Amino acid sequence: MMATPVGLDAPCLRGKLRKCSSNIVTKFSTSKVTGRGFSRGTQVTGLLQESDKHNKWYGIPVLLQKLYDSSHPNSDLLQAHSFLKILSSRLSFEAMTCVTEDRKTAQESTFPNMYTFDLFGGVDVSFVVFQFMNEDLVKDCLSVLYNCGICIEGVTKNLAARDDFVLFLFTLMTNKKTFLQTATLIEDILGVKKEMIPLEGIPNLSGLVQSFDQQQLANFCRILSVTISEPDAGNDDKHTLLAKNAHQKKTASPSRAEINQVTLLSIPGFIERLCKLATRKVSEATGLNFLQELEDWYTWLDNALVLDALMQMATEETEQSSTESSDESSLATSPLRHRLPQSMKIVHEIMYKVEVLYVLCVLLMGRQRNQVHKMLAEFRLIPGLNNLFDKLIWRKYTSSNHVVHGQNENCDCSPEISFKIQFLRLLQSFSDHHENKYLLLNSQELNELSAISMKANIPEVEALVNTDRSLVCDGKKGLLTRLLAVMKREPPDSSFRFWQARAVESFLRGATSYADQMFLLKRGLLEHILFCIIDSGCTSRDVLQSYFDLLGELMKFNIDAFKRFNKYVNTPEKFQAFLTQINSSLVDSNMLVRCIVLSLDRFESQTEDVKVVEVLSECSLLSYMARVENRLSFLFRLINIINVQTLTQENVSCLNTSLVILMLARRKAKLPFYLNALREKEYAEKYPGCMLNNFHNLLRFWQHHYLNKDKDSTCLENSSCIPFSYWKETVSVLLGLDRTSLCAIVRYIDEPFEDLDRDLLED
Repeated sequence: MMATPVGLDAPCLRGKLRKCSSNIVTKFSTSKVTGRGFSRGTQVTGLLQESDKHNKWYGIPVLLQKLYDSSHPNSDLLQAHSFLKILSSRLSFEAMTCVTEDRKTAQESTFPNMYTFDLFGGVDVSFVVFQFMNEDLVKDCLSVLYNCGICIEGVTKNLAARDDFVLFLFTLMTNKKTFLQTATLIEDILGVKKEMIPLEGIPNLSGLVQSFDQQQLANFCRILSVTISEPDAGNDDKHTLLAKNAHQKKTASPSRAEINQVTLLSIPGFIERLCKLATRKVSEATGLNFLQELEDWYTWLDNALVLDALMQMATEETEQSSTESSDESSLATSPLRHRLPQSMKIVHEIMYKVEVLYVLCVLLMGRQRNQVHKMLAEFRLIPGLNNLFDKLIWRKYTSSNHVVHGQNENCDCSPEISFKIQFLRLLQSFSDHHENKYLLLNSQELNELSAISMKANIPEVEALVNTDRSLVCDGKKGLLTRLLAVMKREPPDSSFRFWQARAVESFLRGATSYADQMFLLKRGLLEHILFCIIDSGCTSRDVLQSYFDLLGELMKFNIDAFKRFNKYVNTPEKFQAFLTQINSSLVDSNMLVRCIVLSLDRFESQTEDVKVVEVLSECSLLSYMARVENRLSFLFRLINIINVQTLTQENVSCLNTSLVILMLARRKAKLPFYLNALREKEYAEKYPGCMLNNFHNLLRFWQHHYLNKDKDSTCLENSSCIPFSYWKETVSVLLGLDRTSLCAIVRYIDEPFEDLDRDLLED
C-alpha cells in the first residue's frame, strides 16, 4: 500500500479549484478563458461542452471535469481511471511528436490537447488523483505530468518548486510497476531544480536503495548523477581561477554534492552492487523484459537515439562476413528479425552501464576518493571491465569512426559512444596520481615492470611492490594493454583518441617512473603519437593537446624516448612539421615544452653517461631547446598569452612552464640574463613594462593560489622533480621589492612604466 503524498492536501486543492471555477464560468459568456479549475455540477459540464466546439478544446475540459468529479472519497476508481487513460493517451501522442521536433518552435496549435490540459489546470487535477494511491491511477498520472513537462515550458519547474512532492515521488519508487515512470519524472525535475536536493532528506534512503533490483539501481543512477555532480559554473568567466578561488573562499564548507556523496557511500553494499552492474556480462542480465519496459515507458528511448543505434548495429552485423562465435562480440548470423532482440539487450545493458560508470567516476573524483578506490579494488571493478573489453566495451564490429567534438560528456551521442567515453573517463580518474593504477595490468605485465627496473639497476616503485596481485587483471592482456591496441586503430580525428590519450597519460602522471615509460615505449606508443602529430593529418586541437601531454609524460627524463624520437623524426621536414604543430598553439603544447626543458637540464648533468652524451649530440629536439634564443622565445609567448583575469585550469600550465624555465636559469645563476631579455623584448616591441608588469601580477596570483593547496603543490613537485620549496623561493625572489636585486622583476621595470596592480587579488 502506497503512502499518501506529503504536502498534497486533497481538500485544499479542491477548494483552490472551486475558487478558480467562478472565473471560468464568467469567461464562458465571451468564449474566453483566463482562469483555471472546476467546480462540481452538470451546469459547468454543459458550459464546457457548449464552449468546447467553438474554442476547439478537443473535449479536454470535459474530461478534466469528469475526472475531477470522480476523484473523491468513495468514488468509482474504475471510472476515474477510464477518464485518466483517455487523457494520458492523447497527451502521450503529442509528447511523442514533441520529442522528435524542436521544442523551441512548439506552438499551441502544434500540441492543442497539451495546451488545453494545462490551461484548465490539468496538473492540479493530477495532484488530486494522487491521493488515492491506486497503482494504475498513479502510473497514468506520472505519465501525464512527464508529458506535460516535455511540451509545456514551466511545468517541470513548477513541479520542482514543490519540495514535498519531490520527496514524495521517491516513496513511489518502492513500487516496481511505477518505478520507471517515477524515476524518469524525478530525473527531469531535478534537472531544472534550482537547489540540489539533500539525499539525506529522502525517507529511508538506505532501505529504498537496498530494495532495488539491479535494473532499478542502474536507472536510479540517472537520478544520482544529478545529486552528486557539482553544478555547472555557467559561463567561461566563472571558470577562471580567480573566480573559482573567490567562490571557494565563500563556500569553505563541503558542498551539497559532496555531502550527498558521503550519504551514498554510507549505504551498505552500494558500491559493491555498482561494481557488479558495471562488470556483468550481457548474458548475465536477468529477469527484466526489455520490450515490456519500452511498452510501459516509450520515452525512455530518448529521441529515438537508441533505436538509431540499434538499427546501425544490426546493419553492421548484416555486413559482417565473419563466422566467429556468437557471444557478446558477435551476434548470430540468422536473419535480422531474429537477431534484433539480442541487439536490443546489448543496447539496454550499455545504457545501464553508462549511468553506473558515471556515478563511479564522480565518486572517484570526490573528497572520499581513497575510500572509493579501496572499495573499487576490493570488488574487482578493473578486472571485471577487462573481461568485458573485447566482448562489449570495444566490440570488433562496432564502428568507432564517429567524431564527437570537444570534451562534453552531455553531448547527444549514441549509447555506444557515450559508453566508451564514460569508460575512458573512469580509467582516467582511477589511474590519476594513485598507486592502484597497477591494477590495470595483469601478473605477467607486473613482472615485466619488475624486470625493466632490474635491468636498469633502479629500485621498483613502492606502489608496484605493494600491489595486491589477487586484484589485478586476468587473461593474456591487462586493461592498459588492450586500450593501447584499440588506440592505434582509431581514425586520426576520432575524439575517442582524446579520451584514450587522457586515460593512458593518467597512468604515467605523478612521480616519473622509468619502468612505466619503458613498458609503453616497448609497445610502440611513442611512434604512434608522433605519427598522429606529424603524419596523420589530424587537425583536432583537443586530440593534439592530449597527445602533446601524453608525449611529455612518456619522454620526461627518459633518454631512450629521446633516442626513439630522433629515429622517427629523421628528416628536417619532419622536425619542422613537429615544431609547427607545437607552435600553432602553445596552450596545447606547453606541457611538452616543459618536459623537454626539464629533460635537457637533467641530461646536461649526466655527461659521464656515454649514451646520454650520444643522444644529446644527435637529437634534434634537445639541440633545438639547448639554444637559449629558443627558450627565450617560448618564455616570451608563454607570459604573453595569459593574464590573471584569463587564467583557467586549462592555461595555468603556461604560467608554471614559464616558471620552470626561470627556475632552471636561476639554478645556473642566469636569472638576471633572462629578466633583462624580457625587458629588452618589451622595448624592442615599444611596450615597455607590459610583459613584466603582467608577469609580476601572475606570480602574485600564483602565490595566492598554490600556497594554500597541498594537492596542487604536490603535483607540481612530482611532475617537475623540483622541490616545492624551490618553487616558492623562486617566486618570492622574483617578487622582491628591492630594486637593487638582480633577480627581482621590479628592477627591470622603469618607474614611469610600473603598473603593479596591488589590489588585484584583494578585489
